[in-house]
Amino acid sequence: MVYTVESIIYYLVLIDAIGANVVSWLFAKWYKKNMHKGIVKHLPATKGWAVVYLGLVLWVGYGLLRLGII
Repeated sequence: MVYTVESIIYYLVLIDAIGANVVSWLFAKWYKKNMHKGIVKHLPATKGWAVVYLGLVLWVGYGLLRLGII
């Protein structure tokens, strides 16, 4: 398996999407309590957006898979 720049970037974004879903579904109270500064108050970790984000990442991954990149 050859690792290209595109595949490395995709896998990093996939890890981020999975992490966002874990935080939004399992650690929502901790996130709201401890992450109240900076840009986090403008980008809340909600379940709906996390699922949409993961869905879009998986869709892009499917396209990359069909192109033979990953």
